[in-house]
Amino acid sequence: MPLNTQPCPVARSVDLIGDRWALLIVRDAFDGARRFGDFQRGLGVARNILTDRLRKLVEAGIFATQPASDGTAYQEYVLTKRGESLFPVVVALRQWGEQHLFAPNEPHSVLIDSQSGEAIAPMQPQAADGRVLSAANTQVRKLQP
Repeated sequence: MPLNTQPCPVARSVDLIGDRWALLIVRDAFDGARRFGDFQRGLGVARNILTDRLRKLVEAGIFATQPASDGTAYQEYVLTKRGESLFPVVVALRQWGEQHLFAPNEPHSVLIDSQSGEAIAPMQPQAADGRVLSAANTQVRKLQP
């Protein structure tokens, strides 16, 4: 499964989804893209690159292929449970970009709660007791087999 054998989960994750196109494909799937043509139109990515990234994402269990829902001969790419669990990653990147990469009053998209219509709250790591955590009050503990 992992592309490398480093004991760091961040390194292994970046090897798989850290590529610009892979992460944008996942983002577009959350926005409803399912077919190769949908991804290609939305991203403007070359066919060979899109083919390669989709193949890798399917092999990694992030996407599964299934026959098109409209009964045509096409196949669709659907997020698996593993793929759906990338939602917080995409949201965290979105929120970081909203906060740091746009000038004041510069137009951009906003992720909203479809039930309330309100922008979603900023994501923050939390301790088991609900305290908000920063890098200063966390540490990495290496697990031994």
